[in-house]
Amino acid sequence: VNGLQARTFGVWTLLSSVIRCLCAIDIRNRTLYYLTLFTFFLALVHFLSEVFIYHTAALTIGVMAPLMVASFSIMGMLIGLQYLEVEALSQNKKKN
Repeated sequence: VNGLQARTFGVWTLLSSVIRCLCAIDIRNRTLYYLTLFTFFLALVHFLSEVFIYHTAALTIGVMAPLMVASFSIMGMLIGLQYLEVEALSQNKKKN
């Protein structure tokens, strides 16, 4: 790993964390919710590809932790998406 790769990965991690914090603040913003969900999918695909496709990372606790966080977060956000949909429908009924 050279300095450029380390800085790029650092900026990517910072950007993902900012998006996730903004979603936590405004959880009802559907666009932000989907964007946050996409960041978790992107992280999961990235770490899985490093382990199983490129073989540049070993399946150690340092790699397992982000895989578990991304997996559980995706599951939680997909469950939460159902509630977001129900809330949107109930708000539409109140308007009519």
